[in-house]
Amino acid sequence: MATILLVTLYEYSPLFYIAVVSLCFLVTAAIVLGWFGFDVPVFLLSHEDSESTVSTPEKLMVQETNPFSLALGSGSACVSDGVSLKPCCLEPCVLSCFWGCEVGALQEALRTHQQNLRLTSPQHFLEALHHHFHYHQTFYIRSEDEKECHTCIPADQRIPDFGPLPRKHYPLVAVLTLAETEARYLYNIVANVIVIHVPDGKYNLSARILFQYLLTSQGYMHELKPLFMSAEGSGQLAGEQMEGSPDRGESDWSEETGRNCVVCQNAAVNRVLLPCRHACVCDSCMLHFQHCPICRAFVLESFALRPTLQI
Repeated sequence: MATILLVTLYEYSPLFYIAVVSLCFLVTAAIVLGWFGFDVPVFLLSHEDSESTVSTPEKLMVQETNPFSLALGSGSACVSDGVSLKPCCLEPCVLSCFWGCEVGALQEALRTHQQNLRLTSPQHFLEALHHHFHYHQTFYIRSEDEKECHTCIPADQRIPDFGPLPRKHYPLVAVLTLAETEARYLYNIVANVIVIHVPDGKYNLSARILFQYLLTSQGYMHELKPLFMSAEGSGQLAGEQMEGSPDRGESDWSEETGRNCVVCQNAAVNRVLLPCRHACVCDSCMLHFQHCPICRAFVLESFALRPTLQI
């Protein structure tokens, strides 16, 4: 019966010819695009193509020691009651909290750091922001001291909210700088700028860190982003766990990233895929994939968590 129907469509229906020609064109186009390295569905690739090695560009990375680390502390956070912050630094530092900092003023201050004035001290940030904030508070942080600091707006200066969306003021901007002048010559990273959302009367989203920027002594600015890697026994990210301790030894870092590759389940994870930032495959399996095994995003670049020994 099916054969008779196909023969009838073949003899009398021009739509059959159109459908066959269109299907052949799509399959041919997908194969040609795949040869030139474009992203095509996996089922259109042959078995030989899927097993061949794929040359993914290697992103050159430079390892730097970050002396700063800041996480949200325990307890609730709101504009009226304040927020607790938990810094942990390798050197004595100064934590500067700017409540109600203007978005434009912070952006201009960061541009100033990139152009001529290096923002390496609390006084530099005060001058760069031109006092375009509602309230300012500072804390002295001892080396490797994990004591929480509670910052809040005084009762006589308290405000109910920071205006409607889109806002012109960040609820809280925290800045970590090295307290001792001598220590600023030991590290390439001289400041850590953290933009924090604090719930208020008009926007009650829970407190969280929105952005983190690292400022270097050469005038560069880098956005600090987490790496997505499932932790054994919990649903946290590896990047969130590393916020508590800014400097891990080689053995600690190896233990943290020593989980098995999600593909071969044998070798240790050593590759971070970009732009999705999933750390999930080993060096060998990286050669066989153009898509992230976790989110299926196309892999543009990758970099190694640890140097690969050349034998």
